[in-house]
Amino acid sequence: MLLLAAIFLLTACTPPLYKQQAYVFGTLVEITTHGAPEASARPAVDAVLREFDRMHRTLHPWEPGPMETVNAAIARGEKRIPLPPGIAPLLRDAARLSALSDGLFNPAIGNLVRLWGFHTDAFAARLPDPAAVARLVRARPAMADLKIDDDALASANPAVRIDLGGYAKGYALDQAAAILKQHGIANALINIGGNVMALGSKGGTPWRVGIQHPRRAGALAMLELQDGEAIGTSGDYQRFFELDARRYSHLIDPRNGQPVATMQAVTVLTRGAAAGVRSDVASKPLFVAGPGGWREMAQRLGVTEALAVEADGKIRVTRALAARLTWPEPKTPVDIID
Repeated sequence: MLLLAAIFLLTACTPPLYKQQAYVFGTLVEITTHGAPEASARPAVDAVLREFDRMHRTLHPWEPGPMETVNAAIARGEKRIPLPPGIAPLLRDAARLSALSDGLFNPAIGNLVRLWGFHTDAFAARLPDPAAVARLVRARPAMADLKIDDDALASANPAVRIDLGGYAKGYALDQAAAILKQHGIANALINIGGNVMALGSKGGTPWRVGIQHPRRAGALAMLELQDGEAIGTSGDYQRFFELDARRYSHLIDPRNGQPVATMQAVTVLTRGAAAGVRSDVASKPLFVAGPGGWREMAQRLGVTEALAVEADGKIRVTRALAARLTWPEPKTPVDIID
């Protein structure tokens, strides 16, 4: 959904960096370890990528697989729908976070995503049928419509279609960190299409990443990530189409069924337990809340470090995050807010 550039400064005496890339979750995944020989790093990274592939096949809402089967059963109104092992806790957590965000983070609106064409990588520049959008908005699909047991669910609303795309990458970051640690890897940078988590450091130096500028190539700002920190961005600049001089992005406001047009990007920084999930999820409701609501939503979600680029290009950043950022263009106009 976004791009952050990880910058690696190498010298001849640097201990070994091992890097591996793959394409999972519809995006480029890159894992870099530091200080471990390839004989140790490779099996650890291979284990992470195998888990990513398993998650992709299990959670994908559109390709044939367990989640697509669940969604089809919801649409048919089945009373008890079996869940793949391990999925119930993810759905309960996603429902909790959705409620915390007043529904602005809403993984139940997969049918709206599909109407707008953003369920595939080859989406077209076309507008959906307004009546179909209006019907789905009136149906108000929500995670609260799900009754979730340990191995099954039921939905009171057949309009629900579960799309965990705004949750899965963050969850994958947390899983990757756990797997790497189990393999004895203490220093790594995990990048899933711009959702990034740092483990340890790069030879005593923090991992340095760039926050993608939403309207041109290169970094808007630079940030040094400490051990266990994660960063997530939601932006309108990667999955979008333009029609009649207007940009339509994949980030849809569940309240009106329309792509959000008031923001260019939101970035959040998190740490601690489930930092990956929280970084991935939190950026979405902040983006949807828009210029007048993102700061209040950040406070509601316990996010103190956030940066927002509004539709007119105005940059606002919380004081806590501003203290951590450096700007490639020193005269970048920025509003710092408490």
